[in-house]
Amino acid sequence: MVPVSQGADLFVVCKQCGSEVSPYITECPYCGNRLRRRAPKLPRPGDSGRGGKGRRGFGSLLRRDDASGLGTRRSREREAPVFSDRWAVRRPYATIALVGVAFACWVATRAEYSLLGHMAIVGPLHGDWWRLFTYQFAYVEGGGGGVYAFVAITATGLFGWLLERRHGPAVVLALYLGAGALAGLVAEAVYTQHVVAGLALESKPILIGGNAGALALLAAWATPDLQRARHGDADGDLLGAGVIGALLLAIPFARPEAGWLAGVVGAALGFAVGLGLSAFARATR
Repeated sequence: MVPVSQGADLFVVCKQCGSEVSPYITECPYCGNRLRRRAPKLPRPGDSGRGGKGRRGFGSLLRRDDASGLGTRRSREREAPVFSDRWAVRRPYATIALVGVAFACWVATRAEYSLLGHMAIVGPLHGDWWRLFTYQFAYVEGGGGGVYAFVAITATGLFGWLLERRHGPAVVLALYLGAGALAGLVAEAVYTQHVVAGLALESKPILIGGNAGALALLAAWATPDLQRARHGDADGDLLGAGVIGALLLAIPFARPEAGWLAGVVGAALGFAVGLGLSAFARATR
């Protein structure tokens, strides 16, 4: 990190993406690069750091930054995350869209339950390829279906937001929808092989909900932290991500329509994409 000002050190420069960021954070909000292990102590403007008059909190420091014009819109516009220089946004619009569509489908299927039959994957597709995408936003009611919906949608919102903050909305949309579609295709392929081999003729793929997409977003976000943990720079955030990931992988044992194979496929794709994004970020430093 290279300070861009002396004295108060209002900003530092991220070595990975070149963004000017606050010196009081440990992770770059634009690309996710780890800046330091611990945040430094807040300075005391107006004195030499030994106390006395003029002590102000972090909030007043931020207000002073805004008033001084430092870190203005011009500098932020050129500090977009990797893969999203032209699509940098202040809010996670892609994640909001995914969560919003899931809630809208939940309300619609509660009002007209027959819609669920047109959205879910139940048996062979027979040309209904749109089901590879619509099933990701469908959830059954009762018997724990609400719990499954809550966990999957919450994980999508949390890790979609974190990943979108690093790489932009296009990565989040492509990964979520792509993971779900790939999981559906794998489930269909396994079922077809069973039928051809004459095994498990009574079974058929049943997929409902965004388990695969949520696990893909989680895995892609956690991959850089897992790589740093291998070098001794462990991150406490991995514990919470691990708990949520384990819960998503365990849900199919209580709700078979979530599909354990779909969850595994989604997590594997997420890790692969996470490795690719990390490699690209290192190559563009």
